[in-house]
Amino acid sequence: MFFVRLTTGERCALQDVCARGVAPARTVLHARILLKADQRERATGVPAGPAWPDGRICEAVDVSRATVERVRKRYVVAGLDAVLARKRPPPRQRKLDGAAEAHLIATACSTPPAGHKRWTLRLLAGRLVELEQIDTVSHETVRQILKKTR
Repeated sequence: MFFVRLTTGERCALQDVCARGVAPARTVLHARILLKADQRERATGVPAGPAWPDGRICEAVDVSRATVERVRKRYVVAGLDAVLARKRPPPRQRKLDGAAEAHLIATACSTPPAGHKRWTLRLLAGRLVELEQIDTVSHETVRQILKKTR
């Protein structure tokens, strides 16, 4: 279990986020979870335990137990900023480079193979793989590229 011990500055910042109400709902929700999960220390220096148990936090904030546990863990592992900020996925690499896209467009503009009236997206994807322009490509990727270039 991950124990949340907020500093005075962090506690004030989280209370400010909750009080203002102008932050994204997810940010306010995570701030409320951290405030309720904060462990205050007794005068003797011994932790007094969580202010609220996870089950009670779940009911109060209307989230699942997994969400409370995930917020606690992220705070302990990565800090306050990681809990409040949204983690964006890394950008995806393009499947086809400029030369492969040009080859795709040239193929789409050429005459279709024997037995077909026109090029289909799956035929074009298969032809790119056949000509070893790329290892694998889906018909949806072909559609997006052709739509982009018109």
